[in-house]
Amino acid sequence: MALEDASHKIIADLLESRTGQTLTESRRWRISTALSGLFREFGIENVDQLACMLERPGEHRLATRVVEALLNNETYFFRDHNYFSTLANTVLPELAKRRADSRKISIWSAGCSTGQEVLSLAMTFCEQPGRWADWKIEILGTDVSSKAIEQARTGTFSQFEIQRGISVAQMLNFFSETPKGWKVADKVLGMTRFEQRNILDYPPAPGRFDLVLCRNCLLYFDPETRRNAFERLATGIAADGFLMLGAGETVVGQTDRFEPAPFGSAMYVPKAAIRSGSVLGDTLPRAATA
Repeated sequence: MALEDASHKIIADLLESRTGQTLTESRRWRISTALSGLFREFGIENVDQLACMLERPGEHRLATRVVEALLNNETYFFRDHNYFSTLANTVLPELAKRRADSRKISIWSAGCSTGQEVLSLAMTFCEQPGRWADWKIEILGTDVSSKAIEQARTGTFSQFEIQRGISVAQMLNFFSETPKGWKVADKVLGMTRFEQRNILDYPPAPGRFDLVLCRNCLLYFDPETRRNAFERLATGIAADGFLMLGAGETVVGQTDRFEPAPFGSAMYVPKAAIRSGSVLGDTLPRAATA
């Protein structure tokens, strides 16, 4: 194995050990690009020098910075609008029926990056004030990146970030311009909280979440790690809850804990919860509540 190949493997192994994400050989080309800023900051000339530094005892801070730089935090508001349409017009109304007694809905966004998905969900509720009056809405965003979570907690975004997925009306209704950027309104941020957490860890609230979103995260796991992730998601979701994955992800052939919901290409339900009956009108099977 060439020296550079060995160095790439050291860095890829570091990422996998910290996050579970697999940096395959076909994707290792992006290591130098993703770490270019870190190279300049630390005066590092190439990946071989970095690998040697990482092998030294006590380089925990550098290792953390490397992992943070390699994580793909690509996200934007209302990413995949048709998915949010499914949530607003199908999933959330059904949850409103199922939680009519408690008038409380808990949502977990796993792999939330810098928070745009969580805030998009909160804005969805805010855009339907009549339907959700007197309801308690809790939206938890988790991500393995401490840097991403720090930004998410501020609720502040650049002009570029605010223009990605947000309409002019939404910008005026839910954001205000500040010297540090565009700040989301308190009524939106107040529904949310953020925690640094690996999706492979034990769920933050076992069996509690009515809706779990885990979009575009599982793509970076190998099959075994992906199965473990599904186990964690299944442990966190309510028996009659819903799971939403990304466009390129599926439970089919990956896990026996979920199966496709009969609506929305990205929606799934806990397999053990499927029973005969009706979920939405008379066309969908009802998930058990116990």
